[in-house]
Amino acid sequence: MTTSDGLGYLRETMAILRGENGCEWDREQDHQSLVPFLVEETAELVDAIDRGNRAEVVEELGDVLYQVFFHADILASDENTPVTIDDVARKTAEKMRSRHPHVFAGLEVSGVEEIRQNWVAAKKAEKGGEKSVVDQVPRSLHPIARAQALLKRSARHGLAVSTPGAPGGSGVDIGDAILGLVATAEAQGIDADTALRRAISKLEGAIVSEETTSNGEKNE
Repeated sequence: MTTSDGLGYLRETMAILRGENGCEWDREQDHQSLVPFLVEETAELVDAIDRGNRAEVVEELGDVLYQVFFHADILASDENTPVTIDDVARKTAEKMRSRHPHVFAGLEVSGVEEIRQNWVAAKKAEKGGEKSVVDQVPRSLHPIARAQALLKRSARHGLAVSTPGAPGGSGVDIGDAILGLVATAEAQGIDADTALRRAISKLEGAIVSEETTSNGEKNE
């Protein structure tokens, strides 16, 4: 295998590392043990993107790709139902083609909003029907990212969910306000992360309640 075939070279490297004469540590890993590394490498990629450093983005993107190959190799080593990196790639390609009918199926669309609606409809069909907004957002997301995702998806689904008032201003002003709230929490001996998680739990309850109400009105 030559280094000119980057993906093949990485696949070969992974096979050697997890092979019989490879690295004992690599052979012992499973999906769960690799989660902290996946989270850390993803965070480092985000940092590199935020800094706008192209060389760092290339390096950190490679580290994330390595994690993808690592998890895929673990799947492939399953004696009963092996799944290869090609299977993973093929499934993702098929999903993206299904969600972009205006590109791959000749569907005419009026604009970006209809493209978003088609995406939501295709995703709903893939998941086998309606799924609560609460269940659509990963619980492992950072609380702020999870809160924002919940609010965004609620709005996209037309759910009128009330939330506490927020300070006005530009993005910088809001950033300062968030930092100020964290500082206030710290001064009062309150864990800001825990407080936000509790608030998100209330938001989830409100979303589920609104979904129940909306579904009831649709069925009347």
